[in-house]
Amino acid sequence: MIIRVASKKDIEQLCVLFDKYRIFYKQRPDISSARSFLKKRMKRKESVIFVAEERNELIGFTQLFPIFSSVSMQRTWLLNDLYVNEKARGIGAATALLNAAKEFGAETKSKWLLLQTAADNLTAQKLYDKNGWVKETDSFYRKDI
Repeated sequence: MIIRVASKKDIEQLCVLFDKYRIFYKQRPDISSARSFLKKRMKRKESVIFVAEERNELIGFTQLFPIFSSVSMQRTWLLNDLYVNEKARGIGAATALLNAAKEFGAETKSKWLLLQTAADNLTAQKLYDKNGWVKETDSFYRKDI
């Protein structure tokens, strides 16, 4: 498995995963809008997207958005999206994507990473707990860098 930063050439496969992610959160399917949203984020450099690739197929992704801590006067990252295709779950892709996000946070001299998940998404919460994320509330987690 390869974990890397997504590029424009990944958009078609990535927008399918992104749409599945949104459907998981009870949104209507909309590949066209997913494609447009991701293209804009890449073009404007408003997010960083890591992808998990297996045999030239994207099997998962995580998307990070920059935010800042006024108190520490440092950059932080909001890990807004994490998704692994159902058929690829259980092979460590989610953990590898979380590790890539943490390494990126360290490289960018960030204070921490934040994420939010649904309060009833117990599978994701188990993953975050297993990977050392600190639960702040029912749905917010923090990972110090």
